[in-house]
This record gives sequence, C-alpha cells and structure tokens, in this order.
Amino acid sequence: MTDRKKRLTITEYIRSILSILVFFLMLLLATPVILFLLIISFGKMSNFVVEQIAPFIVKPAFWVAGIDFQIKMHCDEIHYPAVYIINHSSTLDILTILALGLPKVRFVAKWQLQYNPIFFLLGRLTGQVFIRREKSDKAVQTLKRNVDRIKEKGLTVMLAPEGSRKHPGIIGPFKKGPFRMAMDLNYPIVPIYFEGNRELSEGGFLFTHTGKATAHIHEPISTNDWSLNNIDEKIERVRNLYLKWAGVTEEENSVLKKHSLK
Repeated sequence: MTDRKKRLTITEYIRSILSILVFFLMLLLATPVILFLLIISFGKMSNFVVEQIAPFIVKPAFWVAGIDFQIKMHCDEIHYPAVYIINHSSTLDILTILALGLPKVRFVAKWQLQYNPIFFLLGRLTGQVFIRREKSDKAVQTLKRNVDRIKEKGLTVMLAPEGSRKHPGIIGPFKKGPFRMAMDLNYPIVPIYFEGNRELSEGGFLFTHTGKATAHIHEPISTNDWSLNNIDEKIERVRNLYLKWAGVTEEENSVLKKHSLK
C-alpha cells in the first residue's frame, strides 16, 4: 500500500479557500440561531443542534470544495446510545464528523479547539467534551467525570482511539480511553471508518482535493465480556478491523510505523 502525497491543483487551492470561508460564514450565521434555540429551550435543543444544524452548516462547504460525502451503512440501523470510534488521520475529519448528524451524540475533542471563541461557546453550550490529549492522566480524568452525565442523559459519545491525526502508519496505535469509557457506560462500541479523508486532505489545514469521502458505519461490538484482563486483546481486534478496512496488512503497518519514527 502506498502512502504518497499528491499535490493540490490551483483550482483545488481556490476551491479549498472558498470552502473554508463558506464553512466559517455558515458557522457565524448559524451561531445566533443556535444560541437562541439553546436559551429558549434551557439547553434542551442541544441534540437538534448536533443532529440537524451541524450537517446543514457543513454541506455547503463540501459542495464548494467538490467533495462528495456519503454515509454507507453496514448495519440495519444506527445504534445508540453507544461509544462511536473513528479513524483520525485528516483535518477533514472535523467536517465529516459534523456531517454525520448522529442521534444524541457528543464529541470528545482536543482542548485547543476552544481557542476559537465560536467553537468554545457552542461546544460548551451543547455539552461537548474537551480533553488535553498530550496529558493522558488528565484526559482519562475528564472522561471519567463525564461518564455519569452521559449515562444519565442516554447520550452517545464519539472519540478517536488514535488520539491525534499525527500518528505512525495509516492506522495509529489505539489508546485505552474510549474502550474503558464504553466499559464504564456499559455501552457497545460502534466503529465508523472514514474512507477517503486521508487522501483528500493530507495537511494540517482544510486544503482538500476534490473527490469522494465515505463514512462506513459498522455493526456495534458488545463490551459485555470485556474486562481489564482482556481489554488489550479486545482493542487489538478492533484495531485489526480498521487495518483491514484501510487495506493495510500488519507487516505494511509495521514498516510505515518504523519509517515514520526515523
């Protein structure tokens, strides 16, 4: 499997810049509406904001960038509440996550996103979870503090087991946090595999190629028989599914990992 970067064309640069402007313009225009809905409902319309307004904000940006985003179901229905996990290797993941419009979902995002005042305001008001990924102990404590709130409200939570988009190999090592959270909540794990995101957007900013991105939503994985004794084995099995979906063998992933660490 090759991991070669392809240069953006001039047209793709222009479309990307316009797409970024459209996204932030839509976000700016939608913010007063969202705040009004949250205030008059005393925060009870948070789910509506995440499920309906977030995809509405993102879709025009996809159209301008020339990205055909699709959702492909590999299960009979959307399962919730659950812990959704995603592969994270592109800045484009932010938009595809919002475009999913999953029911009663809350996102676990990096702390630095709060430096944007709009993300900070909307994130806090809609109950998103911000963690310091570089400090694993504090990240785990933040997740544990939110378990009761999530359980009480029957919310779904979405996390990236790789932690950051900057990781060795196509699919990076999986951290235990998302899986421990699923065990604490007694929720199943629902794997979502983003196909095409990595190839469309390879840098740290939202400059993208035109093309197709697909979110594959797979069957839920029960955590009823998970324990601290077998969690490492269970996590590795889930990660192997992502390697399979990405078309990466264990040998190829090991080579990419060694190369990236040089």
